[in-house]
Amino acid sequence: MKAMILAAGLGTRLRPYTLSRPKPLFPVLGQPLILRILGQLRAAGFRSIVVNAFHLADQVVALLAAQSDVILQREPVELGTGGGLRMARGHFGTEPVLVTNGDIYHDIDYGAVMAHHRCGDSPITMVMHDYPRFNKVAVGHGRVLCFDQEPSSAVGLQSLAFAGIHVIDPTVLDAIPDSHFYSIIDRYKDHLRLGGQIAAMTVTGHFWQDMGTLDDYLGLHQFLLAGREPSCAFGEGVAVGTEVEVADWGYIGAGASIGNGSRLARVVVWDGAVVPPGSRLADCLVADV
Repeated sequence: MKAMILAAGLGTRLRPYTLSRPKPLFPVLGQPLILRILGQLRAAGFRSIVVNAFHLADQVVALLAAQSDVILQREPVELGTGGGLRMARGHFGTEPVLVTNGDIYHDIDYGAVMAHHRCGDSPITMVMHDYPRFNKVAVGHGRVLCFDQEPSSAVGLQSLAFAGIHVIDPTVLDAIPDSHFYSIIDRYKDHLRLGGQIAAMTVTGHFWQDMGTLDDYLGLHQFLLAGREPSCAFGEGVAVGTEVEVADWGYIGAGASIGNGSRLARVVVWDGAVVPPGSRLADCLVADV
């Protein structure tokens, strides 16, 4: 089975941190998120995985170049989700390809998503869920009906959120202009307008968090550290000074240095970052630059 991780975005809502590190490489409890996504895909049986890169592409390439099942696609200009998929069209052949955003942390089974698509008769399957903050897609009777529009009051129709995971028959990509910026959602809107169908796989009982904002990123760590005792986790080789306090929860990355007398509350510290002595930090990220 083939898959593609969309990892080329600019991550503008997470600036200034994304000015020095692409969002899919942000560490979650010390592990770059994209490595977790790759592990999930491999566990589900995917053996050929395209990863596109544009923003800070050298970092993506350096991290993944040695991974034999990864096809790295460096994009010379910003192509968007649809343009990136169109550029990768030659790697997909005729079999359906699973596509996942590179900035979501979740426990949805990629293999089950592909199986759902293969059992249906639509060229596109979108994973949908109830996530009020993003509920903008009208869904009914197992189909995506329209985007950015509240559903009617008809029985069986509801507004759901796109989970950033979908399966596409590669022929759908042929209508996207080559080497141009293009959104895959715009392609899906055209597909519906022309009478095509999009299957909706609605999932429940799962964990899902995107990393669109700093609050999202910190909130993910809060969730993952909840219930731990202690509620602060440390990477290897952390240098902790005297009279340091970590309140509520925190993650301190490998090789970081926490100065004497510092107090941290609800803070993520990246690998190698330095917290000066006497710091008072709360609800923030300490980067390595």
